[in-house]
Amino acid sequence: MPDSYSYSGTIVPLITPLDEHGTVDEQSVVRLLDHIRTEVTGLMPALSSGEGWKLDARQWQDVVTYTVKHAEGLPVLAGIQLPDTASVIERARTAAEIGVDAIVITTPFGTDVTQEQIFEHYRSIRAAVDVPIFLYNEEALSGNRIEFETLIRICREIPGIAGIKESSGDAAFTRRMAEADTGIPVFEGWENLLVDARGIQGFIGPLANVEPGLCNAMLVDPTPDRQAEVNAVCERYGIFRDDWYRWVKKELHHRGIIGSPTTHEEATAE
Repeated sequence: MPDSYSYSGTIVPLITPLDEHGTVDEQSVVRLLDHIRTEVTGLMPALSSGEGWKLDARQWQDVVTYTVKHAEGLPVLAGIQLPDTASVIERARTAAEIGVDAIVITTPFGTDVTQEQIFEHYRSIRAAVDVPIFLYNEEALSGNRIEFETLIRICREIPGIAGIKESSGDAAFTRRMAEADTGIPVFEGWENLLVDARGIQGFIGPLANVEPGLCNAMLVDPTPDRQAEVNAVCERYGIFRDDWYRWVKKELHHRGIIGSPTTHEEATAE
């Protein structure tokens, strides 16, 4: 498997279609992929929009397997949202066996995680598994974020970094990273910041599940008017809510794309 990819454009962090019993619905995965495939450049199952940190091992394996099975040539970048390095490595090995093109990884969970520990986390994963890594820089789940100098160090010292999902929520930070000339593509992770995230190679966000064409239009024409349109659509679909994945599922179910709007919490509450 090659170490580097030229990712750009809109990559979709897929929702995870579940039935009322919490089983991943393969036919809904197929319909979702058919809905978006002509507009996106990559598929990212089991990330935050896919409730990745909540999925059990079977649910995670099923949604990643079905995505690979029905990708029809689109690269599959599997989210792994687990709290420590050893757990990530174990799941990354499963991802490699399934045949993903890359893995998407947060930092270790915890508010006291140091930047050196973050670097060693990614170095250890890459040493253990020969699958390219997409860095996921966020704070809501992990409780910490990757500082600029650490991001640069990771990109320059660890081989096989395929891209960065930059979800710090700081457009100036994202621009600085995009301008750093590391050779690693940077993707904005927030719909409302696209107009300010100059220099990025693409976008990765939940809006792509429902309106991938609009995401592409924003990348091509990142004007304030287009940003206002994106913001209005996100408000309409509940994408700016804390439980955005619930509302994205409701919209996709309303359109007949997925069989049920069931979230992980709703399925396991029964």
